[in-house]
Amino acid sequence: QVQLMESGGGLVRPGGSLRLSCGASTGSYRFNTFYWYRQAPGNEREFVALIATSGRTRYADSVKGRFTITRDDVQSTTTLQMSDLAPADTAVYYCKAGLGFDDYWGQGTQVTVSS
Repeated sequence: QVQLMESGGGLVRPGGSLRLSCGASTGSYRFNTFYWYRQAPGNEREFVALIATSGRTRYADSVKGRFTITRDDVQSTTTLQMSDLAPADTAVYYCKAGLGFDDYWGQGTQVTVSS
């Protein structure tokens, strides 16, 4: 069973930066598209960014120009570099990865933006 694990969350002041990472907790896999989603309290989980195996990326309008998604296919990991963070970015951030016909989710990492 593939288990994804996110890391890098924490507390940051408005305008600050954080870098989230995600990969399989054990084993090495040829993941297809990597995704990042987030869920704020009382809200539905929402799409943040994706990166395909080709390197093509797509971002939610709310993070475009501030967040950058990358992937390392040697390490089978993805990162989400977040800058110019705002309180509205506070949420639990989840990683999702496609493998074959299945998708796998991580358990999430909390990002809190507050002064």
